[in-house]
Amino acid sequence: MAAGGFCKLPNGTVVVALNLPSPAADAPAGVRVLVHAQNRARALTRLRNLGLRAVYLRGNTAPPTPDEITAVLHHPDGLIWRTAPAGGVLSLELWHPIRALIKRPAASA
Repeated sequence: MAAGGFCKLPNGTVVVALNLPSPAADAPAGVRVLVHAQNRARALTRLRNLGLRAVYLRGNTAPPTPDEITAVLHHPDGLIWRTAPAGGVLSLELWHPIRALIKRPAASA
C-alpha cells in the first residue's frame, strides 16, 4: 500500500519511513510517517495498533534520510509525520507527533 523504506542503525534498531495517502480527502499530498522501533515488524505493528491496518513495507525504495532519522530519534514517542514532499522537493514543514494525525473519537459518557 505504501512506498517507503528502512534504515538499520548501529545499535540494532531500525527507522522505518512510509509514504501514505492523505487521510483528508481534500489534501493533494499524502503524509510521510517515520517510526523508530526494535525491528521492521514492530514498527509496522505500532502503526497497525493506531488503526492503520493496511500498512505494509515492500522493498526499500524510499528509505529515511539522515535528517529524518535524526528527527525521529529526538522525538520522545519515536513516531512522527509530516506532509509528503511533492515531486521530490524537500518540505520545510516541521514534524508532528502521530497523535496530531490520528485523532481518536472522544468516548461518550
